[in-house]
Order: sequence, then structure tokens, then C-alpha cells
Amino acid sequence: MGGRRLRTGHDWKLLAESCTALLERVPELVDEHLRQLAEHSPVYAGVLASDLQWREAEEAIRIGIETLSAPRESPRRDLEHAEDLGRHRAQQGLPLDLLVHAYRNAGYLVWDALVESAAGREPERLAALMRSATVVWSAVDAQTQTASEAYRATEAELRRRTDEQLQALLDALLEGQATPGLAARAAAGLDLPEHGPYAVVVLRAVRRDAHGQPLRGAGFRFIWRMRADCEIGVVALTPGQGLDGVAQALDGRCSGPGGISPVVPGLAELGRARRLAELALRTCPPDATEVVRLDQRMPTALVVSQPELADRLVSDVFGELLALEPADRAVLLETLDVWLTCEGSAGRAAGRLYCHRNTVFNRLRRLEQLTSRSLARPRDLIEMTLALDAYRLSGARR
Repeated sequence: MGGRRLRTGHDWKLLAESCTALLERVPELVDEHLRQLAEHSPVYAGVLASDLQWREAEEAIRIGIETLSAPRESPRRDLEHAEDLGRHRAQQGLPLDLLVHAYRNAGYLVWDALVESAAGREPERLAALMRSATVVWSAVDAQTQTASEAYRATEAELRRRTDEQLQALLDALLEGQATPGLAARAAAGLDLPEHGPYAVVVLRAVRRDAHGQPLRGAGFRFIWRMRADCEIGVVALTPGQGLDGVAQALDGRCSGPGGISPVVPGLAELGRARRLAELALRTCPPDATEVVRLDQRMPTALVVSQPELADRLVSDVFGELLALEPADRAVLLETLDVWLTCEGSAGRAAGRLYCHRNTVFNRLRRLEQLTSRSLARPRDLIEMTLALDAYRLSGARR
């Protein structure tokens, strides 16, 4: 109960005498204090064992009363005890408002007992006690503040440790660790179903919403983990939610591209989903900004998953083309890319390229001559399409 003391004078002497006499009534005060706390909230009885709670309350009240009557230079035992108790209550899970209420309630009981002891005696003692009210209540305020600060600091530390533990569980799942019970522990800690539809998103650049917070797609629950060169998100899907909605929620929210895995049936499959999402991301050119689904980029994914074969494909298909001047080569490859995007329509491709459709035909014929392949033959068309993907994703950086 300590606080700033009366420095000199008769008031200090009378307050010290009253406090010393009150120490004999501490057991009585503790019993009443615990009774009132139990009436205020059943949480006290649920969190704290009765015997331990009684001893802790007795120690706190006794130290508080002794501090009020101690010399000014004495160590602040009351604040040291309040700090320890604040940490302890946070570890026990007692709500902070109940901790504050307990200190206030004890303060009222001590003050009422001091007034009661002085009321039946000489008026001088009661008057001195009234002049000491500020000292008593400043002490209660100081103890309450110290306990609250210690509580908040401990609560923050406990939350940080819990977050780190949950992040470690999530990291282990994303790494594909097969530790027994890992998925169940992660499900309990993250409040997620162990079994159910999930997808993983890998983003090359950090995606934030307008307020700088991790992205939260409408109707989707994302759990994010930061990496040095990307951000990984676990998406918990519900019935009716599909990957198109995930892509729409993510698209256009950052400057870099992203990859979305196929749906997997539970947390234990997140490692595989992460690898597939990374593969989807690798199908995006360096300057891309779109978020792509692996199941819609399978041919390109096959190319990027075999870089040595992809380089050989580029050399075999575009060998003579690669010997052209860069500007000339770029025009021909852009024409092929746009023509493929326009589903083989020279007229639509010409509109996008701002040239005549005959120009498109001429460029395509030149491509056929340089590659010794025909765009009219399905197998040749597949080779040229895959070679174009491989070139854009790897050969363009040569």
C-alpha cells in the first residue's frame, strides 16, 4: 500500500501508530477482502487456489500497511511486491481489470479500518488521519499502476512467445515436416480445422492493404509468413470458395506477381502446396504483376521445373532467331506472343500491335523459316509455345 509519506510532524507519527495497530487485524481484513472479491467475480475463485490466494493477499496487505508507517528512506517493498504480483497474475491469466479491482478493494478496506480505529478515539487522531488521506490513496494508486505495468509487459511477452511458437508450427508445416501431431497442434493453436480445403499463396513482393496491414481478402482468411524474398500466405477456404476468388482478392495489391497452389485437403499438405505455389510463381516473368494459379499454367510450369531442358528447348527451337539483332528478335517474338494470346487471329493481333494483318502474317512466316517449324502443325506449335515461355522466363535474362 506504500506511497509518498508525511515527511515530518505529528500527523506522520499518528499515522504510523494507527498503521502499526492495524497490523493485528490483517487476517480479518484478508478474510473480508477475499469474500468481497468472490462476490464481485467468480473468476477469482476459478483462477486462484484459495489457500495460495489468502497468503498472497495477506502478504500484500501487510506489506502495504508496513510501508505506510516505514521511514521515508526505506525501500519500496510494496512496489516490488506489486510488480511481482502483476507478472504472476498475467501468467495465471487473471484479467487485468480484476487485478486493478483487487488493489482498489484492498485500499478501501485498509482506509476504512484506519478511519474506524480513529473514530472512537481523540478527535486529533481522526483529523490527522483525514489529512493523511492523500498519502494513503497515492500509495494505492502507485501500487495499482506498478502492478498494471508489470501485468501488461508480461502479457505482451507471453503473447510474443505464443506467436513465435505458432509461427514455428506454421513454418514446420510449410516446410513439409512430417512430425507426428504437428498438424493437430497447429490447428489448435491457429484455431483452424486440421482437415479441410487449403491453398498456399507465394508472393514475390509484400502485399499490404491501404492501411499498411497484411492483406485480408474479402471473405478469405489469410495467415501470412514473411521471407527474405517473398511472402507466403495460407488460405483457409470454406465451402463455396474457390481459387478464382483468392486470385481476385490478391490481384493488383502489390507491384510483384504471385502464385497460387491447387487446393489441398488439410494442414499436413501445406508443404506440398507451398512448393506448387512457388512453381506457379516461377511461371511469371520478372516484370509481371498478376497472381496466377498453377492449374492454369501447367505447360509453363513443366518448362520452368526443368531449367536445363528449357534452355535446350530454347536453343533447339529459336537457335537462328537468337542470332538476330535484339530489336529484330524482340519484334518477332512479340508478334508470336500476341498472336497466341489472340488465339491465332492475325486481325486481332494486328490491332494490338498497331500494324496491318499482312505484317503479322509476314512476321509469322519469317518465324517459321528461322525455326524450321510450321505454326499449322500442332506439335510444332506446342514446341514454339513452350520455347517462347522458356525464353521469356529464362532466356530473356541472358
